[in-house]
Amino acid sequence: MIKAIVFDLDGTLVQSEKLKAQSYAIAVQRLRGLPEPDPKAIEAYRDIVGASRDVASRHIVEKLDLEEDLTPLMPQYDASKPWQVLTSMRKSIYDDMVSDPQVIRDNQWPHTIGLLRVARETYCRTGLATMSYRQEALHVLRALDLEETLDLVLTREDVQRPKPDPEIYLLAAEKLGVPPEECMALEDSPNGVKSAVDAGMNVIAVATPFTIAGVHASEVLDHAWVVHEPEELPDVLRQRIEEHNRTMH
Repeated sequence: MIKAIVFDLDGTLVQSEKLKAQSYAIAVQRLRGLPEPDPKAIEAYRDIVGASRDVASRHIVEKLDLEEDLTPLMPQYDASKPWQVLTSMRKSIYDDMVSDPQVIRDNQWPHTIGLLRVARETYCRTGLATMSYRQEALHVLRALDLEETLDLVLTREDVQRPKPDPEIYLLAAEKLGVPPEECMALEDSPNGVKSAVDAGMNVIAVATPFTIAGVHASEVLDHAWVVHEPEELPDVLRQRIEEHNRTMH
């Protein structure tokens, strides 16, 4: 029986992946003096969406060959590695974007958030498992008035190994007091889906415009259900829970 639902944050409850990709594109624009945000940075981030901040920055540095551009700025940013400069630049730009709570509210996924509220009010314990850092995650949750709807919030600081490692979902199950096989995870990225699948959870992949290609190219799809239309999510979740509960009897 499904006793808990664990939600990803970025891309699942709010379209912050889109905003983070744009912040990388603006950082590269400033770094290289380009006339507009670099679309190659957005595509590079799309490759690694759902990964931790450090992993994403290293990937983009390598993909766009940015090391030479970033190295001279290391003293200014008190960085020991070039990718740390990009991380600092990107984070500053992103923080400016979302400092206005209305920007977050304008980029929420209402169907997923509605599902979180219903789950909390009816039959399930609820948790959040995100690769965002706690300060970022709490800022988003407060802007959306969601903090009180969650029994558990796990962020990057709570684990040693980021998604796609299953550590964060295993920890969520442990802290919620629910076996992984009795948890449902909602994710949008291949890294997140793999993390939850490898933890032994039931997984619904919410394919957003930003992650749909990566989700369909992922090997984990055999172990997850995919939702393409957000409005279908409540029905699919209900169907999956009923199906799971039948197989458990």
